[in-house]
Amino acid sequence: MQRLQAFKFELMPTGEQARKMRQFAGACRFVFNKALALQQENHATGGKFMGYVSMAKRLTEWRNAEATPWLKDAPVHAQQHALKNLERAYKNFFEGRASFPRFKRKGERDGFLYPDKKHACGGMVLSGRPSKQEPTKGARAPVGILVL
Repeated sequence: MQRLQAFKFELMPTGEQARKMRQFAGACRFVFNKALALQQENHATGGKFMGYVSMAKRLTEWRNAEATPWLKDAPVHAQQHALKNLERAYKNFFEGRASFPRFKRKGERDGFLYPDKKHACGGMVLSGRPSKQEPTKGARAPVGILVL
């Protein structure tokens, strides 16, 4: 029997750190909404579903665009994970497990997932307790999920 274990931490960020985390969540919401709008536009013109890889290429374009230079201030890993969340939402919709993906609104369950434990986020490292064992092959890396 496999035992699942999780750790829950309460973060007490400084004012600057809280501002940065809200900025990161806003950038992830923007990427999710922009990708969702692009998917809907593509579907309206008769195109097929665009997967994560093609959306990730668009994310690079959005981060380098002159209209959205502030996207570079947020970690790219969190933005990439927002695209993965959208792809999962579409797959759940196609398989009948969920309704059609909706646009995210500011202030409603704002948050982001930071999948890279080696980097700091807003001056705080988001990994949990250090593991006593090395992860086995194929094991998932620990992540930091922040809901603001």
